[in-house]
Amino acid sequence: MTAPTPAAGAPDRAAPPGRPDGTERARGIRGVQPVAPLLGVLALGVCLVTSLDVVTAAVALGIEVALLPLLRIPPRTLLLRTSPVLVAVPLTAISIALYGRPSGRHWFDLGPAHVTDGSLTLALATALRVLAVGLPAVVLFIRVDPTDLADGLAQLLRLPARFVLGALAAVRMMTLLGEDWRQLGMARRARGVADTGRLRRGATMAFALLVLALRRATTLAVAMESRGFGAPGRRTWARTARFAGPEWAMVGVLVGIGVVSISVAVCAGTWRA
Repeated sequence: MTAPTPAAGAPDRAAPPGRPDGTERARGIRGVQPVAPLLGVLALGVCLVTSLDVVTAAVALGIEVALLPLLRIPPRTLLLRTSPVLVAVPLTAISIALYGRPSGRHWFDLGPAHVTDGSLTLALATALRVLAVGLPAVVLFIRVDPTDLADGLAQLLRLPARFVLGALAAVRMMTLLGEDWRQLGMARRARGVADTGRLRRGATMAFALLVLALRRATTLAVAMESRGFGAPGRRTWARTARFAGPEWAMVGVLVGIGVVSISVAVCAGTWRA
């Protein structure tokens, strides 16, 4: 059979850049190279870690929340992805409030725990700082394609290609663990051994999943070696990672958040390292 020819007058549509099947690759924030938010979040974290006051973290968090609607992330997705940060924040605040440096008025003592005005202030500042660093670190990487991130790490940051490609393969294989677990459960249920002993069943399935993962890793390593991964010499890349205007703008916005928050704290007289 011959391929159908386009109708007369129909435009000749070339496949867009991306996957071989012509589908567009899932990129990050409007096509920004993922290395840009990575560097920006690290710079923002450095700015906030150097400050121990409440105003710096509160201003940074307020700016981030104000800019959050620009990302157009569904609320349910945002809540699910930021849930680890939301759980870590109160735990961190409680530990700092109980065991932070005591200063000011004492509220109560509970063994080695001393709750004072200073420890409560430090706990509030720490909680806001964790939120201010953790929120962009999560939301800016929700739509990031691991392949794009690996391209940027190897080409722009000059990380070892063997390490980057191995980590990329591991991330890709992680998506198969849920399907493997489901298939193992269905296989055991078909054999009639999945109805009793949940703890024992979970342990045996976990061991089987580990064996399956090791076998797949061995097969993947052999396949990658046969295709030249890890060979000496200069490596070529299918796609060129570029760090241009949008990437610099992303880094500038994140650095600007840190600089503005520190400036406000300095002007208010509350900044302290």
